[in-house]
Amino acid sequence: MANTLCGCSTLMQHAPVSAMLAADEVRMTDQQKYVAKGSAHVKLSGKPESIDVAFVLLPKFTMLAFSSAIEPMRMANQLTQKVLFRWTVWSDDGQPVACSNGVPVVVDGAWSQAKPEGIVFVVSGVEPEGKASVALGDWLRGLWRRGRTVGGLCTGAYALAQAGILKGRRFTMHWDNTTAFAENFPDLEPSRQVFSIDDRVMTCAGGVAAADMMLKLISDRFGAELGQEVMNMCLLTQRRDEADSQTASLATRLGTRHDKLLQAAAYLEARIEEELDLDGCAAHLNLSRRQIERLFNRYLGLTPVRYMNDLRLARGRALLAETDMKVTDVAVACGYASTSHFSKSFRKKYGVSPYRFSHFGG
Repeated sequence: MANTLCGCSTLMQHAPVSAMLAADEVRMTDQQKYVAKGSAHVKLSGKPESIDVAFVLLPKFTMLAFSSAIEPMRMANQLTQKVLFRWTVWSDDGQPVACSNGVPVVVDGAWSQAKPEGIVFVVSGVEPEGKASVALGDWLRGLWRRGRTVGGLCTGAYALAQAGILKGRRFTMHWDNTTAFAENFPDLEPSRQVFSIDDRVMTCAGGVAAADMMLKLISDRFGAELGQEVMNMCLLTQRRDEADSQTASLATRLGTRHDKLLQAAAYLEARIEEELDLDGCAAHLNLSRRQIERLFNRYLGLTPVRYMNDLRLARGRALLAETDMKVTDVAVACGYASTSHFSKSFRKKYGVSPYRFSHFGG
């Protein structure tokens, strides 16, 4: 594994198994492969047990999630000049995998050849449905039953769900994919946390949340001092806790702290699949229908009907982008009484018909 002397290494420098067969590379020690030189140093007493981490990359995985997970490990090794972490990277067929931005990443081989001893992370990203094969799910379930820790970065939870590992466990994934996930796995409910660690299941929402999760691992296993210094190397001023929310609060999102308006918006969002019942919302908040309409107009500049319609269309767009649901089924899932009404509203907002936007029309 080639490393640079600065805070960022190039993912493309990870050598495949075939390239490591040269005699000089076979003789390379773990210290040479996984520990880069650097001026900053953290003294770690004793001989801490190293952690092996395997990454399984799925097509269109998120590079930011992958790099945010692997770089804190590299920095922990660099700061201590010890092999605290070893990592390998795998794909379905042993060939390079293109991430969501189109950049291909070279891997060590096919995951079917791997016999991981530590943590196994599935790294996924956009359009996760169908990316994880049944065979991968069986492999992950076998590892889990043999006592391995498994996890998912970004939408990697799809693979864990398919493997039957997530039932009864706390887990998370990127908020933009939870709507489609619920349609595929209605009995599972991801949290909105930045990351989640439930016994031997580690999941994160992707992006820089992967760094938060790995920093937690580093601090717990090797001490808070090293965790802080890795943060400094990453130029992070604070580490988010496991229970922190992925997105801004409703008050921040709407730009107001008006309690009644926030309650009304939350009431409507919780009933996105149902027919709009403004009278029911008013009764729930002990307000009149007219008062709620005035609140939306004053603070948001739109009517409750428009607010609800925007929510439904956003949900419809997510389902069309991330699932193979038909337009008719998406319309029903978003609370529209007719497909024609949904299609007309979708085209007006996004400038394209829902069928053309979907996988079927693409």
